[in-house]
Amino acid sequence: MLQVLELGIVVHSIVIGLSLGASNNTCTIKPLVSTLCFHQMFEGMGLGGCILQAEYKFFKKAVMLFFFSVKTPFGIALGIALSSVYKENSPSSLITVGLLNTSSVGLLIYMALVDIPPSRFHGA
Repeated sequence: MLQVLELGIVVHSIVIGLSLGASNNTCTIKPLVSTLCFHQMFEGMGLGGCILQAEYKFFKKAVMLFFFSVKTPFGIALGIALSSVYKENSPSSLITVGLLNTSSVGLLIYMALVDIPPSRFHGA
């Protein structure tokens, strides 16, 4: 269950990093950086709490924390590497980013509505 939550967060954050890395417009970069800082802080608090409460071995927890830590910088590096090819307003890139964001948000909504509440209130 926790792996599905992390998968949604990882895909979403890689896409955001890709958008940030590929952007050449200063008016787009400044709001994305400030939003990304707050976004990552609350994601880290939520996912980090879930990872700490999970009854996984240390190695599995360390791997999950590693992927959480490197996903956005990886997306930014990928965006910078693809910035010569990636056109942020082309129909194909808009469709690709839209599909990736939709799938990751769908995973997060599923986790929020189906998997997390029963596990939180199981003892009540």
